[in-house]
Amino acid sequence: MALPTLHPAFQDIAGRVNNWGRWGTDDEIGTLNLITDEVVRAAAAEVRTGRRVPLALPLREDGVQTGMIPGRVNPLHAMVQINQEIFGPGTVACSDDAVTMGLQAATHWDALTHVSHSGRLYNGRPAGTITPHGGAEFSGIDKARRVVSRGVLLDVARARGVDRLEGGHAVTPEDLETAEELAGTRVRAGDVVLVRTGQMRLYLAGDKHGYAHPSPGLSVRTPEWFHARDVAAVANDTLTFEIFPPEIDDLWLPVHALDLVEMGMLQGQNWNLEELSTACGEEGRYAFLLSATPEPFVGATGAPVAPVALL
Repeated sequence: MALPTLHPAFQDIAGRVNNWGRWGTDDEIGTLNLITDEVVRAAAAEVRTGRRVPLALPLREDGVQTGMIPGRVNPLHAMVQINQEIFGPGTVACSDDAVTMGLQAATHWDALTHVSHSGRLYNGRPAGTITPHGGAEFSGIDKARRVVSRGVLLDVARARGVDRLEGGHAVTPEDLETAEELAGTRVRAGDVVLVRTGQMRLYLAGDKHGYAHPSPGLSVRTPEWFHARDVAAVANDTLTFEIFPPEIDDLWLPVHALDLVEMGMLQGQNWNLEELSTACGEEGRYAFLLSATPEPFVGATGAPVAPVALL
């Protein structure tokens, strides 16, 4: 049986941004190939003051997940031993914890296998290579072993003169270029781009449902911009990454499919960019060294990350 074809607008863009075979037929990391030793050396030069800005949300039971996505539960933390003298009375006592959580529950990276379309994953691999017990046979999040590069904050909300973009705002390439002008630097090959919408302010104020929906986010037009600039990865401060509900009726998660499947570009969600926005504004610069390697869960289609920006 033939698989359904997605909207013609999607197909047009997909043909222009497709990276299948660009780094060989066996490639599993996509645009992370753009982070070369030279890119990292240049990124290290962005560290001037040593100011360190954490970008992860706390992992907590009342986190960002609302139950909209089945199985994606907020972290459930339990103590499995408390001050237990496991080697006998009078020995050093140990306390241990265990956690059950969705790997994409809080601040995370989506692996290239997080979504598929038309029966295919990145580099043309069959979607069926993801199995119940083995997870992702190819391009699991464990393959993203060293995500360290120059980060650039594109503070779209600040560039537009607002604290937070409205829920129906689709971030366009024009928005990105306006924020780039504010940043005073040009996004270049191998960069990790962080797009601030200000939506995180709702969650931080206690409105997790307002944070989830409706949400500003990246337009279906942005993958071409990232492709043209050879961006290595993109993350933002929303639950859905792209605008939600979608721009095109009945075309759900097209940006996910373009970024992850067609381009092979990691994307991240639920990044807290508020402190970074303040820090970049105070220092008058929006580029920094970014350390953001995901937890290496083998075969996983996403994983938590605790990114740090070093200015």
